[in-house]
Amino acid sequence: MTARRWCTTGAATRPPSRRCRRERTRHARPARAGPGRPGPAVPGARTADTFTDEPVTDAQVAAIHDLIRHGPTAYNGQPLRVLLLRSAAARTRLLPYLSSSNRAKTAAAPLVAVLAADVDFHERLPELYPHRPRARDWLTDRVARAEQARFSATLQIGYLLVGVRAAGLAAGPMAGFDAAGVTREFFPDGRHEALLLMNVGHPGPDAWRERLPRLNTEEVVWTL
Repeated sequence: MTARRWCTTGAATRPPSRRCRRERTRHARPARAGPGRPGPAVPGARTADTFTDEPVTDAQVAAIHDLIRHGPTAYNGQPLRVLLLRSAAARTRLLPYLSSSNRAKTAAAPLVAVLAADVDFHERLPELYPHRPRARDWLTDRVARAEQARFSATLQIGYLLVGVRAAGLAAGPMAGFDAAGVTREFFPDGRHEALLLMNVGHPGPDAWRERLPRLNTEEVVWTL
């Protein structure tokens, strides 16, 4: 008999027993997370440097997107675009633009995501921001629009990183690359700007470095 059935047996007005209260507390407690075993809150997860060869499926990618797609962005513009590199040919095109310390792990990762901002995200605003029919006209200046796209896409990258970990996978975000070069190589239309790279997969041997120090709440948050 499951804890839930046991705890709901009997009269509704009967006070729950001590055992029932313990069971309810145990089942309500979030699963502990850690390297190789992320959970919904992923407090123990951190950047992975090695991965197994187990593939990341399209279904897993879709599930991650479904986890994170409701995160807020300015004007509900959702400018993040994700280019998935799976083939060896695509990796070969990418590797020259990476710093030397990032090349080997990127070549070996089962999936590499190029995270970019769609500078022309405003074209979808009539659909995504319908209560403001003229919103697209507010963003005709490309320089200002590109800044807005980078800002909101960066927010979405944060959601994506947490979503990858919450889905039980490991993430290795990287800023050590030639962003302008990657943009030219993979987005020659000039519409997208590469912002970050992220290796995604199941953690391999010695995937984790020791956790670096984090600031305490008192060092980050203050009240007026």
